[in-house]
Amino acid sequence: MRSKAFFSALVACLALAGCGNSDSGANRGSGGSTGPGGTTGSGGLTGSGGSTTGGTTGSGGSASGGTTGGASGHGSGGAAGRGGTGGTAGATGTGGSPVDGGLTVDCTATLPSGGTTYMGNNVNGMADGLNYGIWSNSTNGGSITVFPNAHAFSASWNNSMDFLAHVGLDWFNASKPYTAYGTIQAQFSEVKSGSPGSFSSIGIYGWMHSPCIEWYINEDSYSSFVPKGSITAMIDGEMYYLSTSQTNGTGGANDCESGHTGAWTNITATRAAHRTCGTVTVSDHFASWEAQGWTLGTLVSVHINVEVGGGMGTIDFPVANVTTTSK
Repeated sequence: MRSKAFFSALVACLALAGCGNSDSGANRGSGGSTGPGGTTGSGGLTGSGGSTTGGTTGSGGSASGGTTGGASGHGSGGAAGRGGTGGTAGATGTGGSPVDGGLTVDCTATLPSGGTTYMGNNVNGMADGLNYGIWSNSTNGGSITVFPNAHAFSASWNNSMDFLAHVGLDWFNASKPYTAYGTIQAQFSEVKSGSPGSFSSIGIYGWMHSPCIEWYINEDSYSSFVPKGSITAMIDGEMYYLSTSQTNGTGGANDCESGHTGAWTNITATRAAHRTCGTVTVSDHFASWEAQGWTLGTLVSVHINVEVGGGMGTIDFPVANVTTTSK
């Protein structure tokens, strides 16, 4: 953060089934012509991916005295289909990923090889179509490693002051309202070690112009999340605590628009429960802030971000990507 009232308060607060044998609801086969030992119906369909829909019942036997066909197939976690007797039970379906619904993030991914490491206290560039950067108000700074063919990065630090590292999208020369970018999402997975010093924030971070706003969506940290705002909103199925304030930052630097002087606005959304992997619908967060009556500026950056207040540590992001549905 090149700022922050949020983290000034944070430093102070840290002192602180199938029913295959039942005829109920079963579809019986139509009667057939009389014959010896009618054939049984075909088995139920196998459940897929934890579907909540039961298996399909089989067709009925064709001969008098034949068995009513049907089977009870079910998906993992879903309700079992109810069929007639005599069918062969359907196989159990396989489930999806237990984290983030298995939709967009591989939470088991590992950091790729072949990256390039940059060191300093104010470094910026582009790798694999995403902007990257590190910033620190310490002369020691830190390092960031980025990759030519992967949306991923790692960062390390060893200093006593504010350090920030990120990968994402920048629009400093052509910023527009966030609604112009359609659905904005950030996908991340992280593994951390070491110490964050006096505070830490892991999540999504960026800036807006006119008015100048520095904003955070906190998904994880090295310790507890404090302080938290008193306003709440449900985003991506989880509660977030919201707060807004004016700040002059901690290091004197900012990414406000040209000509801006004095303080700027800080908006923070803090997830009620930590997570180290998932998808954040950033545009839904912006909409929730507008619903509070908070005026937003034009969007200039959306980053997967780590920020710490000193210490010595390392964090790997095997997944670090920001996407929009409109350019």
